[in-house]
Amino acid sequence: MTVFIFLGSLLLVMALGVPIAYALLLSGVALMWHLDLFDAQILAQNVINGADSFPLLAVPFFMLAGEIMNVGGLSSRIVKLALALVGHKRGGLGFVAILAACLLAALSGSAVADTAALAALLLPMMVKAGHDKARAGGLIASAGIIAPVIPPSIGFVIFGVAANVSISKLFLAGIVPGLLMGLSITAAWWWVAKRENIRPPRKASGAERLQALRESTWALFLPVIVLVGLKMGVFTPTEAAVVAAVYALLVATLVYKELKWHQLYEVFATAAKTTAVIMFLVAAAMVSAWLITVADIPSKMIGLLQPFMGSPTLLLIAIMVLVMAVGTAMDMTPTILIMTPVLMPVVKAAGIDPVYFGVLFIINNAIGLITPPVGTVLNVVAGVGRMKMDEVTRGVVPFMVAEFAVMFLMVLFPPLVTVPMRWFAS
Repeated sequence: MTVFIFLGSLLLVMALGVPIAYALLLSGVALMWHLDLFDAQILAQNVINGADSFPLLAVPFFMLAGEIMNVGGLSSRIVKLALALVGHKRGGLGFVAILAACLLAALSGSAVADTAALAALLLPMMVKAGHDKARAGGLIASAGIIAPVIPPSIGFVIFGVAANVSISKLFLAGIVPGLLMGLSITAAWWWVAKRENIRPPRKASGAERLQALRESTWALFLPVIVLVGLKMGVFTPTEAAVVAAVYALLVATLVYKELKWHQLYEVFATAAKTTAVIMFLVAAAMVSAWLITVADIPSKMIGLLQPFMGSPTLLLIAIMVLVMAVGTAMDMTPTILIMTPVLMPVVKAAGIDPVYFGVLFIINNAIGLITPPVGTVLNVVAGVGRMKMDEVTRGVVPFMVAEFAVMFLMVLFPPLVTVPMRWFAS
């Protein structure tokens, strides 16, 4: 009954069009009434405590770094470098999108920001070259969701806080899985592109490649600084976010000089608005997380999944299918915040490594960004490319299938995640 009241009230309020943060608060109130625990002071205290977290300071700074990179020319130089390296191959512009997405993912960690930049820069070029617009948009959307997996990742920060798991370990564990996602859509694009008779752009000369590398060097140093600093213990993920934002600001204003001082207000305001949405979601979700613990919902969930508890692989498959279903109707951040406190006790009871589970969970939620009908990243591509949502949905199918296939391979063969995770963490 407790689970029904919580989920029923949440889904009902969401169906009425109430924003997800308010829906979480209202479902929390409904559960408090049911448990005879309603107290406005407890409600307010949990909301405040939900946002009062030092690790969550990484979110606004990574968001700011992403905005600065898009406006300040770092993103465009990464795309130019990818174009110079692989643009001449058959279907080369698609490979450029994938390579640029992997590089951008190591800079910002925001799927929406990276996808918007890629769609604005590459989608017109791909359409002009003769590629099917829907297929090109689908590729860019599927490449954009690599950002929440390759560090620095805002998704890992939120999951780490909600699950009380080391964010540094999550960052290092996400490197290889993110690259495997890139390889999966590379294979899918190769299969799609070989059917198209499109003449690729000319091959860049050695001098042009060197020039592109030279221009993007400052941008490429950012992920190196972040990852080396984390691995060497020089700074925490929160401090890494500050370093990323300050470094991006200095490069954009003093080196590339594309970000003008009068643009700073707009950049900071945009990052602040996006951060406010995420932080309010986190704060509202902490009310639900506290009530989930009080109502002992995790033990009820363990009871429901008891038939799978003897096999970690079967349990993970069941959880991944559940998260896939939720991802079709809910955005990434609320899914992480709602499901993490419910699933983590189940995962720990089954003896599954929390970091390994966190990587799979974030990959699944990232793919949820391109699954209709919600598909936030699909909406971004449709908006930037002035396309219908169903067109982008049609175009993304082969790449989405490839990424789901890689995710389930990681479920069946855990060493794909755990072996490089231990190597990077050592």
